[in-house]
Formats: sequence, C-alpha cells, structure tokens
Amino acid sequence: MKTRYLFPNRYKLIGWLLLVPALLLGIVMIVSDQDLFTLDATVFALYDDGIFEPDKAFTLTRNNIADELVAIVAIVGGLLAAFSREKDEDEYIAQIRLESLLWATYINYGFLLFSVLFIYGLAFYQVLLLNILTLLLIFLIRFNFILYRSKSAAYAS
Repeated sequence: MKTRYLFPNRYKLIGWLLLVPALLLGIVMIVSDQDLFTLDATVFALYDDGIFEPDKAFTLTRNNIADELVAIVAIVGGLLAAFSREKDEDEYIAQIRLESLLWATYINYGFLLFSVLFIYGLAFYQVLLLNILTLLLIFLIRFNFILYRSKSAAYAS
C-alpha cells in the first residue's frame, strides 16, 4: 500500500525523542507556575498585547521564548511520532490510523465543547493552550494501544 503523506519510519523514533521530554518539561513549566529558565529574545509579533490597537500589530517585542520553544518541539515531535509509517504499513494499519484520528477528533472537540460550557476566565485560555496537543496525544494513545492489542492477539493465537 502506498502511503504518500506519511513520514518515513525512521522519523518515528526522532518524534518520540522530541515529544516525551518536551511534554515532561511543559508539564513542569505549567505546574511550577514560574519560569524554569529564561530565553529572552526580540521576536516579530503579528499581534502583541492589547485588543484592536493598531500600534500593536506587526511589531518587534521582547519576550521569553522558552515556552514557545517547548511547544514547537512538542508539536513537531508529536507530528513525527504520529504520522510516520510503521515498519509494516498495510491496509489494516491504515484503517487503525484513520479510526484513531476520527476518535481523537471526536474526543478532542468533546473536551473543547465541555470547556466552552463549563470553564470560564483565564482557566479557559489554559484549556485552549493545552488543546494544542490533545488531538495528537489522543491519537497517539489510541493508535498505539490498538496496535499493541492487535499484535498481542496475533502472538497469542
């Protein structure tokens, strides 16, 4: 089976090596509620603090980019881990991949709808921040669980 849009299998390990430490570091950064390390840099901002203020658009601003770097590494790692070919990519694995993506989308938007209805204020923005990775994480958990279960069933018989 030709899988045109998947990364080569060798990127899966790279993805996991990026994703796991970035997730752990991101969790520590969220829980500690303070900057673990500071990487101040002047960065280009499409839009800076403030609502509908024209002088805040397309500016240079000074910012601690540590959380952005952790998020970028986690997103890239998650994409590589989730969308790299398996060693034996076949129609069954493609079906598991499709079903897992569908499940992850349903669950992710279910969480989001729940959050819109019952979480308010700054806590809602924290939920949105975490929502960046939940689709990938739910997909990875379900896809790998189904693969593990199907391989275990194959070895048992």
